[in-house]
Amino acid sequence: SSSAVAVGRAQVQQEPWAETTEGIGINITCSHPNIQLNEFIQWYRHLPGRGPAFLMSVLRGSKALTDLPGRLVVAADRRSSALWLTEPRLRDAAVYYCALRA
Repeated sequence: SSSAVAVGRAQVQQEPWAETTEGIGINITCSHPNIQLNEFIQWYRHLPGRGPAFLMSVLRGSKALTDLPGRLVVAADRRSSALWLTEPRLRDAAVYYCALRA
């Protein structure tokens, strides 16, 4: 069944909590050791009282975010990635999460 396939490949691991002060940059990391060559790394954020919103998708390298100050940085071996928020504000407090997509 398709559900067995999904269970068979644990996709990503993230730290449960990260904290900073307004204006102090923060690195939110995601580990995806079993990433496949054709898989894109996607980042989302879920603001309180809203639905999850897509932030950015990247295959490799480093890319500037479009909606907020920061970058999405992928490790050279693609086994991890980090969302670097350079000037976080109180309004940026949210659940940030990553996903893999072929």
